Amino acid sequence: MGALDLSIFSLASFLIFLVPVFYINRHLGLEINKTMITSIVRMCIQLSFVGVYLEFLFKFNSPVLNTAYLLIMIAIACQSILKSSNLKLRKFFIPVFFALLFPFTIMLFFFNAAVVRIDNLFEAKYMIPIGGMLLGNCLRSIIIVLNNFYSGIRRDEKVYLYSLSLLCSRIQALKPYFRQSFLAAVTPTMATMATIGLVSLPGMMTGQILGGSIPIVAIKYQIAIMFSIFYTGYFCVILSVLFSLKVGFNALDVLNQDIFVSKV
Repeated sequence: MGALDLSIFSLASFLIFLVPVFYINRHLGLEINKTMITSIVRMCIQLSFVGVYLEFLFKFNSPVLNTAYLLIMIAIACQSILKSSNLKLRKFFIPVFFALLFPFTIMLFFFNAAVVRIDNLFEAKYMIPIGGMLLGNCLRSIIIVLNNFYSGIRRDEKVYLYSLSLLCSRIQALKPYFRQSFLAAVTPTMATMATIGLVSLPGMMTGQILGGSIPIVAIKYQIAIMFSIFYTGYFCVILSVLFSLKVGFNALDVLNQDIFVSKV
């Protein structure tokens, strides 16, 4: 037996908590009430659209449609990453897109083929939700690594140029910045893995239990998805930096200043 259905009234009842939230924001002088409303409205509209569209995808279960939907998800993820990293979309979209695509595709099909062992690797009920979880968890890591890497070099450009003047290669000069940004990107995921089950019950496990699965099956799936999330994020972080170096630096290994979005 699956989880109980929720009425529209039940969902709308959450809006009552906006009253104290808006009051506190106003009292503290935080001008974010309009942004909160916009975010809530967008969330409801987007999830409602996804719910309708997923029913369509699950019904037809077309490999072409499923693949196209995931490619659109990757493209939207790239746009969100670059916007949050203050890097120009037209310069970094292709490097970040392929940095996401390769590890994501390998891990998704490995999950379906070797772990779950389904006959149809493009099965919508596995491909879409698992793919969404992998992408969603990679977003934060890639944002952190790109933001820290390029802002760190921009901030300490004289130190970086000094390293180059000592006949260091570009890779050698960039290694300290990459190491620092890489650790910042992967540490939250490792912390989540270290405390999962003790501090919180993760979403996939909770969803499967509510959907009727016995806890031990839900735990196995959660362990599998955490491995997938970690490996996908790990390699996406590395590739996002490596693939972006060509547009991030000129022929003389100097940081291109026109890659950053101007803050007005």
